[in-house]
Amino acid sequence: MNWTDFRNWAHKIADWGTDYRLSLRDRPVRASTSPGDILNALPEAPPETGEPMERIFADFDQNIMPGMTHWQHPRFFAYFPSNAAPPAVLAEQLVAVISAQCMLWQTSPAATELETRVLDWLRQALGLPKHFTGVIQDSASSATLAAVLTMREKALNWQGNVKGLAALSTIRIYCSSEVHTSIDRAIWIAGIGSDNLVKIPSVGENRSIDVDALKAAIKKDRASGLLPAGIIACVGGTSIGGTDNIEDVIALAKAENLYTHVDAAWAGSAMICPEFRHLWKGVEGADSIVFNPHKWLGVPFDCAAHYLAKPDELVSTLAIRPEFLKTHGRDGVINYSEMSVPLGRRFRALKLWFLIRAYGLEGLRSMIRNHVKWSGQLAEKLVAHPDFELTSKPMLSLFSFRYAPKGVADLDALNLQLLSNINDDGRIYLTQTNVDGNYVIRFQAGQFEMNEADAILAYEVIVELAGNLAR
Repeated sequence: MNWTDFRNWAHKIADWGTDYRLSLRDRPVRASTSPGDILNALPEAPPETGEPMERIFADFDQNIMPGMTHWQHPRFFAYFPSNAAPPAVLAEQLVAVISAQCMLWQTSPAATELETRVLDWLRQALGLPKHFTGVIQDSASSATLAAVLTMREKALNWQGNVKGLAALSTIRIYCSSEVHTSIDRAIWIAGIGSDNLVKIPSVGENRSIDVDALKAAIKKDRASGLLPAGIIACVGGTSIGGTDNIEDVIALAKAENLYTHVDAAWAGSAMICPEFRHLWKGVEGADSIVFNPHKWLGVPFDCAAHYLAKPDELVSTLAIRPEFLKTHGRDGVINYSEMSVPLGRRFRALKLWFLIRAYGLEGLRSMIRNHVKWSGQLAEKLVAHPDFELTSKPMLSLFSFRYAPKGVADLDALNLQLLSNINDDGRIYLTQTNVDGNYVIRFQAGQFEMNEADAILAYEVIVELAGNLAR
């Protein structure tokens, strides 16, 4: 393919993409293929000679698209959203065409300086104080790994990277039982070991970490000769939105001289709305914070905003400066690769810049407020129905429920069947979780182009298919 051919195909794919996005409400949300269908449709050996784009694209449409679950579908109510608003998609196209590797200031000054600016725009939008410095990571998982590595190094007086963990004190990190499994992975990768991740029970309606139990665990570990290093607090946990009392957790962390990382991967986007900031009251005292604009805010995956009270601590943990990576004659520049595990960096700031400028903060706030409102209305309808019950209250736009008609002994099996029928039906897509030992169904509103009618249809589908089970 030459660049003239590229122009023609770029136009065709833009037309295809527009038609695809405009037709999503007519498609089933979840892929309906069986395991192996796509694999078996693909040749076992690679082609020896190039094939025409007409054939490649036809195979894409015929063989690949049937196996795609449509994350941009307005009735995608599963997991958390992974939005891709049109202006940010255009920015991604520009990034792909330019294809810069933005690891250092000198490898693309605009990428570094735009990242500095848009992360500060987001800081202001979230109401965070000026002392926070932002860096874009690929995901909240990577940001949490960076935080765990910093906790480790700081607690070990920056000797872990030098001497290895075997020669040093055993460190301990604390979190609630509601955290995402990315915390467990970060502990593994950091060499700390899952036995040294202390999960404290969650209590109360908000599923907050039990601060008294946390304090007791830290005291016990110190008495046992272990080295407490940090606390990972949660705002909007994946299961049902578990949210710690950030103010109390940070107060304890400061008293114990521990590093605090706040994981608000999904819920952090809602903090651009001042009325939701009570959910992370006290966050200004955190050492680091992460949220994913690629979830609720409208930025295509991947893009995580990682904020640091003392960025030098992360740089001290991760930076390596061989001669070939030095920038001479440009004192004071930021090299964001020194704040992330990978050296290579995509130009992620451009899609944030396009998005914020195209919608403005108020446009993004309106979208989030609507999702919270429509989700709450659906929860109220289910509560009012005699055969349904909420199993967790709405946390922003997330809640859980179950079908619980009288006289049914095995509600877990009944709800498993209901969820399977809902997803096979295709009009909406939901997922499950476990609450207090019970199998329940999750609902979250968050797709960028969702409207109120989509939430109304969700209620109708749930009740209709539940009624079919009762027959």
